[in-house]
Amino acid sequence: MQDPRLARQTEAGPPGYRRRWSSTAREVSLVVDLTRSQKASFEAFFDSVQQGAGTFWMPDPTTDGWPMLTADGTPLLTAEGAPMLLSAQWLCLFGASMPVETILGSRARISFSVSVLP
Repeated sequence: MQDPRLARQTEAGPPGYRRRWSSTAREVSLVVDLTRSQKASFEAFFDSVQQGAGTFWMPDPTTDGWPMLTADGTPLLTAEGAPMLLSAQWLCLFGASMPVETILGSRARISFSVSVLP
């Protein structure tokens, strides 16, 4: 996460801070394990966002698709008995470094970071 604070010089005592920005991007590291066809899709997607320079929407992996829970942890259900799922998306940019690929037999593990925009 970017530090939104700006340190102020003080003559004595602890350092002082003030806000530099009102909101900051959050850096998130991701690793995906892909088949050959999934790797081709990832590469085509990466090319489609200007080699990682453009923004894109992605499901929030910490929230999207998880069941909505009551205060005691019981899943909320629809009238048909199916769990109600949370939905959330992130507006992202690829991080400062390019994705790193590791070959695992016929699969590929791709490590990369994204900046989640405020």
